[in-house]
Amino acid sequence: MAKTAYAASQNSVRTPRGIEYEAFARITHRLKTSAEKGRNGFGQLAQAIHENRRLWTLLAADVSATDNGLPAELRARIFYLYEFTNHHSRKVLQDPEEVAVLVEINTAIMRGLKQKAEAA
Repeated sequence: MAKTAYAASQNSVRTPRGIEYEAFARITHRLKTSAEKGRNGFGQLAQAIHENRRLWTLLAADVSATDNGLPAELRARIFYLYEFTNHHSRKVLQDPEEVAVLVEINTAIMRGLKQKAEAA
């Protein structure tokens, strides 16, 4: 019984990359599913875009910190993606067909997070 309890708690330990991956996966899924609903999903799409912006704002703040351990070039690229997604989100609210770009960016970030986790 002790082995089972220990194994269950050990599986629930999350890494920072895993948490970031899950956040991107959850929000990206919401972007896709709400966009697929068309006009009926606009409220959900607006909420998903808001969540996506919040996630990217947190990421931008993190890479802007002087004690961030990522290479400067990668930090700059992530910050650029933050600016782009923030700007492009306005376009999506006017034309939900544009959501595919945000989904592609998030998916690329998820691939990068997954590769880093597998390499570790």
